[in-house]
Amino acid sequence: MTGTSAPTPTPAPGSAPPRRSSRLFADLTPLRTSPDYRRLWVGGTISWTGQAMTALAISLQVYDITGSSFAVGLVGLFSLVPLVVFGLYGGAIADTVDRRKLGLYSSVGLTALSVLLAGAVLLGYHRVWLLYSIVALQAVCGALNGPARSAMIPRLLPAEQLPAANALNSVTMTSGTMLGPVLGGLVVGRWGYEAAYLIDAVTFTAALYAMWRLPAMLPAGEGGKRGRASVLDGLRFLGTRPNIRMTFFSDLAAMVLAHPKALFPAVAVVWYGGDATTVGLLAAAPAVGALLGGLFSGWQGRIRRHGLAILLSVAAWGLAVAVFGLTRNLWLGLFFLALAGCADTVSMVFRSTMMQAATPDEMRGRLQGVFIVVVAGGPRLGDFLAGTVADLASPTVAITGGGLACVLVLALLAARWPGFARYDARSPQP
Repeated sequence: MTGTSAPTPTPAPGSAPPRRSSRLFADLTPLRTSPDYRRLWVGGTISWTGQAMTALAISLQVYDITGSSFAVGLVGLFSLVPLVVFGLYGGAIADTVDRRKLGLYSSVGLTALSVLLAGAVLLGYHRVWLLYSIVALQAVCGALNGPARSAMIPRLLPAEQLPAANALNSVTMTSGTMLGPVLGGLVVGRWGYEAAYLIDAVTFTAALYAMWRLPAMLPAGEGGKRGRASVLDGLRFLGTRPNIRMTFFSDLAAMVLAHPKALFPAVAVVWYGGDATTVGLLAAAPAVGALLGGLFSGWQGRIRRHGLAILLSVAAWGLAVAVFGLTRNLWLGLFFLALAGCADTVSMVFRSTMMQAATPDEMRGRLQGVFIVVVAGGPRLGDFLAGTVADLASPTVAITGGGLACVLVLALLAARWPGFARYDARSPQP
């Protein structure tokens, strides 16, 4: 660690010493050596699945009330806007308050909103405006919770365990994204919306318990100003740190230029002669690849050239998407989408690790806030660009051209900032 980074935490007494994984499967060392991280990971895994259940249930309930796909689409808009706005401010707040309390209070807020959803259904109060309002408030709580949780991890684990921890976090996200909607559909179909919302509220108890047991996470140094100045301080810091900035640029190149998800309904019919089931398979394939990338991540702890690993994995994403655009065999197409999802997980692990290790503790929350904005906004812009190009030209041009454009832009970025490929985790420089 450099002089600007947070001190490396010492493992708890009696715990096994940190060791590098030489295995193929995910390195479980962070779960073994840090009880605090273990509780945080287990609680997050359970609650993330519950949140995915609720997200599906809200979409189904909005459609049940309105019969309008447009109304369902507005759910994403009501979530995106506060997530982007409060993502920045949530990161600034995380750098100026006790991160444990911020994570705990925002988790309490998410729990209360799930209870409110269930109560409204039980009382027979079915109003779309209420659902939209709760979705927006959920996004606010999530935007406060996310930076706080992510900024905690470098304080709970030594630097050499961060790649393994981020790989485990990717397993949490992808497994929840896959299992949550399936369980949500089953629960809503059998017991109704209120059951899904109540289950979500119960799952949050695991996250609440994990937050409650954490030690205080007070700001490093003297903290910073609240509000606009704190956000601008984070952006100014990012503007002078090329390696951290490149992690965001590389992800934007992938998500904006080579994000084919919006075209899945069209290609399912035109390319494969399929139906809604085919669309579901196309949507699930990247998540399956991402989950496998997290499960088979034991090798990642031995990689030191994190910048080069990011460049190669983002290039692999772009090439896999480009080849997918040329396939007309469904199973071959699913394979390349899964390969893209696996590459995206590898990129995410090293991007997150670089941001955590090379960013001083007093800036970690703000940088995590920017990370949320990029992760939330990039795919939405990518959907818009892909749909526009497909209408003007064809889905093949949009998907294959987008994948190749991603690789080209990535090469230009790497040429502009050559130091990124030389980044060494043993001496992290932002």
